[in-house]
Amino acid sequence: MIDLSLLFHDISGQYVDKAEQDIFSDVSIYFRTGHGQADKVFLCTDEDEYQMNLMNKTGVKEMLPGYESGVFDYYEVRIQLGDKPLSYFFKVVASKDKDEATSDNTDDPAIVYYDHRGAFTKKPAADNHMAFRLFPGTHAPSWARGAVMYQIFVDRFCNGDKSNDVLTDEYHYNGGHTVRVSDWDKYPHPSESYKEFYGGDLQGVIDKLDYLKDLGVDVLYLNPIFASPSSHKYDTMDYDHIDPHFGKIVEDKGDTLEKDITDNRKATQFVNRVTNIKNLDASDLLFAKLVEEAHKRGMKVIIDGVFNHCGSFNKWLDREIIYGGGAFESEDSAYHNWFDFKKKKKWPYNNSYDGWWGYDTLPKLNFEGSETLQQYILKLGRKWVSAPFYADGWRLDVATDLGHSESFNHEFWSRFRKAVRDANPEAIILAENYGTSRNWLLGDQWDTIMNYDAFMEPVTWFLTGEDKHSDSFRKNRLNNTSYFWKSMKKAIGENFGNFSMYTAMNQLDNHDHSRFMTRTNMKPGRSSDKKGPEAADEGINKGIFREAVVLQMTWPGAPTLYYGDEAGVCGYTDPDNRRTYPWGHEDKELIEFHKNIISIHKKYDEFTEGALIQLGDTKAKGILSYGRFTAKSASVIILNNNKKEKEITLDLKPLGIPKDCVLERLILTTEDGFDIKKEALKVREWTLTLTMPAYSSVVLRY
Repeated sequence: MIDLSLLFHDISGQYVDKAEQDIFSDVSIYFRTGHGQADKVFLCTDEDEYQMNLMNKTGVKEMLPGYESGVFDYYEVRIQLGDKPLSYFFKVVASKDKDEATSDNTDDPAIVYYDHRGAFTKKPAADNHMAFRLFPGTHAPSWARGAVMYQIFVDRFCNGDKSNDVLTDEYHYNGGHTVRVSDWDKYPHPSESYKEFYGGDLQGVIDKLDYLKDLGVDVLYLNPIFASPSSHKYDTMDYDHIDPHFGKIVEDKGDTLEKDITDNRKATQFVNRVTNIKNLDASDLLFAKLVEEAHKRGMKVIIDGVFNHCGSFNKWLDREIIYGGGAFESEDSAYHNWFDFKKKKKWPYNNSYDGWWGYDTLPKLNFEGSETLQQYILKLGRKWVSAPFYADGWRLDVATDLGHSESFNHEFWSRFRKAVRDANPEAIILAENYGTSRNWLLGDQWDTIMNYDAFMEPVTWFLTGEDKHSDSFRKNRLNNTSYFWKSMKKAIGENFGNFSMYTAMNQLDNHDHSRFMTRTNMKPGRSSDKKGPEAADEGINKGIFREAVVLQMTWPGAPTLYYGDEAGVCGYTDPDNRRTYPWGHEDKELIEFHKNIISIHKKYDEFTEGALIQLGDTKAKGILSYGRFTAKSASVIILNNNKKEKEITLDLKPLGIPKDCVLERLILTTEDGFDIKKEALKVREWTLTLTMPAYSSVVLRY
């Protein structure tokens, strides 16, 4: 019989001879079966079926694991690529003396098919979204593969320059005056946090670069830093300059607003701060210094591009009438077509512009209405990755929403990619999107995505039963190993190629979702609820949190920390997830744990480049096990998310390690902490047996 657990292929560099392929180049693709179990193996595309060749041991030895054990056979086919993506799956015909496959399906037990889902007996339908895919001509920056990223919500990270802090009553925004928060540890207001300012800035980031380097961070991702009236800055007022409240205020003059005044033309101190070219230039140069200092430490910097919409304060619309010449004030404005006004005869002060999701503080940019607007955004894309700033890429906010049609959206992002790459060939383009990103990840638009579907959500469901906002708890998802793998495989197949999967931003949480630490209490809530934000800190389980981080650091992609997670920060969804970093009262044990697991992630190649293989019984409640391997190394990761200890027995034959061997324990985590003391575990007849404490995880290496 065909042992389905031994069949294997994936999109790592282990089973395709190159991680990236040139157009019209030849590529070798490999497939693994149990020894002597297949008569023929075919690689199948939409147009052709290619019979694969059984490889001899000499050919296999330098490339693929398990060659000496006599457990596996490897098959190879070499095909020429075109200039379009190649989709493929495999067909395995059982050996002639084997008349059935180990499968419950009986459509054709002598034939097995294989794609991202694994092995099955029904031939895939046309346009199979679970097929493996190669993308000739695609290049993603190599520095991003497996890079440890760190997201910073700047206002809440570190205040390095108090002279640039937004002042109480400095200006009026969205129903109220600004508030300068003097208590760094105060919880964000449940509904008005957008006009609360704690004082974090770019100097604060610079001051903490050595801390981040020591933590093991490779890449900084900064939430928006361009001039904006809110603390979150997703309502840009000037894309050409860094906000002086984050940068430098070298010329400070004017007045704040009286309590009952809402006209920002009278907020002369604010107007001077954000329009005075001396302040703007100095702030831009401080950002250039931040990037320079990060680069000195071997770190990259990604910035946030919010181009679907701007802010009502934006100089092109200028609803506050502080710039002059804006489309809100005059029908004759040069920026008239940059916005979609529903009422054509309402000037001056036309407030009928299209707002994203109906928010009048977030005017949607009318890309199809203005080629000049398109060129301006392309220029911005080039500007900030070029001298003297040298940012290393863009994170694109709500990227699929840009424009008024999907066809235009694809066209524009293709142009944006070209503009950015022409300016900086090693800049990354990373997008936010909810739902399938398949048609944007073809190698001509985005490099990769914030990985909600194939990381944040399945991990959250399995470990906590909650959704990523802490709005609901579903017991049928908690500890559901089968559902975890089905969700993961479906999302991986739907979205990724090698270049996009191994650079994907794998986050447990971020500025839009509840803190993962809070999700571990498995109690839905919001900071606006009667119990208040304090409830987000109650009943948390650090054992579950450590499990999640171990999974994050051993899964394919770029593990991305949200500032303060490593220090134990809790919080419900926006705005409670935007609490300040707890300088002076950090959870130091948790920081030390992060340093150690990050070090493991970076030290061993299988975690940044290796193949991923499912291990264990998916029916085992709360037990998740998988392997990562290259031709030279292999590791086993096991999570026990149950409230009681469990004895676990694993068949490691699919991992390709010797029949009898010893595994070294790299780290063990529990509810109480973590242990990096080395310990040897014996494998006999490919079987590993060990006892896992409650809410624990372990990383073992051959």
